[in-house]
This record gives sequence, structure tokens and C-alpha cells, in this order.
Amino acid sequence: MLSDQIIDRWLPQFRKGLLEFIILLKLKQNMSYGYEIASEIKNLTSIEVAEGTLYPLLNRLKRDGLVQTEWKTAEVGTPRKYYQITDAGIETLDKMKVIWTNTHSSVLKMVMQS
Repeated sequence: MLSDQIIDRWLPQFRKGLLEFIILLKLKQNMSYGYEIASEIKNLTSIEVAEGTLYPLLNRLKRDGLVQTEWKTAEVGTPRKYYQITDAGIETLDKMKVIWTNTHSSVLKMVMQS
């Protein structure tokens, strides 16, 4: 069906933009490593984030100065790269929250009217 093809094309783009917002929200709560971020996103939103999506996105957020990284060694196991939101990331997140709130409210009104 054509509508299924359209949804299949639209959904990844929708999720990709939303993931940046969700990751910054998560990192504002506490620093985390990649697998932990992906697991929490899946648990809270049912969005499954592949490594091939998550790590390039985290690297872009780092390159943009929105997150920073720190290697930490656990008592057992290998060192993990932890991601932490920066002041610029918090500033960006605050702006994203305003946009999200306004957009969500507007779209929700449209959904309720349709």
C-alpha cells in the first residue's frame, strides 16, 4: 500500500529529529554511556535505537559542543565512554523544549479536531 510506504519513509526522519531532543533530556538528568542511553530510550519511549544511529548522533552532538565525553573504568569490565550535557547543550535543550511544547500543543489541537 502507498500509505505504508509513506509511513516507512516518514517515521525514520521523525524519530531522528526526536532522538536528539530525547538524548539531551536524558543527559540533563545524568551522564550515561551509549548502551545505557539506548536502553532507557527504548524503555521509556519504545523507540529502538540502533548503534549505527546512536553513536553518529552522539558524535555530532559532541562535535557541536552540546555534549562532552569522559572515559570511566568500572571495577569490573572494560572502560566506558560516558556522555554529559554541556552548558551549550542545556541552552539548546531549553530552546528545544519551548519549540516542542508549542509544536506539540498545536499539533495535538489539530489531531483532536480531525
